[in-house]
Amino acid sequence: MRAMGKSKSMRRAVLAGLCGAALAGAVLAPPATARPDGRDHTPGGGLSWRLKDSGTDARFRGLAAVSRDTAWVAGSRGTVLRTADGGRTWRDVSPPGGAALELRDVEAFDGRRAVVLAIGEGEASRVLRTEDGGATWTESFRNTDPRAFYDCVTFFDRRHGLAMSDPVDGKYRILSTADGGRSWKVLPSGGMPAAQEGEAAFAASGQCLVASGPRDVWLATGGAARARILHSADRGRTWTATDAPIPAGDPARGVFGLAFRDRSHGIAVGGDYRADQASPRAAAVTRDGGRVWAPAERPPPAYRSGVTWFPHSRATALAVGPTGTDVTKDGGRTWRTVDTGSYDTVDCARDRGCWASGEKGRVARLER
Repeated sequence: MRAMGKSKSMRRAVLAGLCGAALAGAVLAPPATARPDGRDHTPGGGLSWRLKDSGTDARFRGLAAVSRDTAWVAGSRGTVLRTADGGRTWRDVSPPGGAALELRDVEAFDGRRAVVLAIGEGEASRVLRTEDGGATWTESFRNTDPRAFYDCVTFFDRRHGLAMSDPVDGKYRILSTADGGRSWKVLPSGGMPAAQEGEAAFAASGQCLVASGPRDVWLATGGAARARILHSADRGRTWTATDAPIPAGDPARGVFGLAFRDRSHGIAVGGDYRADQASPRAAAVTRDGGRVWAPAERPPPAYRSGVTWFPHSRATALAVGPTGTDVTKDGGRTWRTVDTGSYDTVDCARDRGCWASGEKGRVARLER
């Protein structure tokens, strides 16, 4: 996030908070038991997060679940890890010379092909791509505009994808690729609504820009008077903006993560990432593709940065944050905390392989 209209010191303070300073004191308790299959949440029977030894203390805000066996994580100090055996071992496949990069998003097509996004002002924002499991990397985009700050990347399919920057000249900037991330171009801004004063996105979980289906994409915002969610039905050429009922009015508040199970049904999570601030309305739901968002009837009890639908379920989803994991069995209307471990992001593969990652090298898989 680079807060529009704010001083550089304010931007750095926000980024420092998202890097962990403001999350000091988050509970790092042993995993509790969660059954996101909709049958049971009682400890002792069912599914639970099982921590995997990543061998590093990097913070992983980027996560891509390929399957129960294969996952990618990307994070601080330019760190990228990949597992092909369910997390028993991890291969360090970090881009050479990338120790200064802050990687906040990774999108994987399989165990060999992936795209990572580095965030930051000016040339710190970059996109890198691998086709050989991270043995080699190619830089396919480097931002040369000092006013731009890229936050998230998403793909509709193996070829078409978008990346987004905080507002430049009063509008969010959108990058587009049609060749799997090998090349990128800036889309015209004529179809993008004006940003609010102080509005930007949060590079907290790789979920501030998400796609569902071949053309629909949503962009989450915060930091301004109102939290908003923008929607495009034409791969980012034209957008509409809708207010979200999640706390706003401060650079540390807004929508941090989105998940859509189809082009109509979506969940938004967020709040105030500062540990000493309450987030009483940390989730919202839509059933019409984002035209209207309704607050969760019983939201998670605190700020949440990541959310994902449980595969092949029309009603079950997981949300994570620095103070715990919550499960919904009714499409996001009500949530129940089932774990108190700290995670920044969460993702599930089609084979029901669900993964979470976060601070101090924490990576976990949902296991029976």
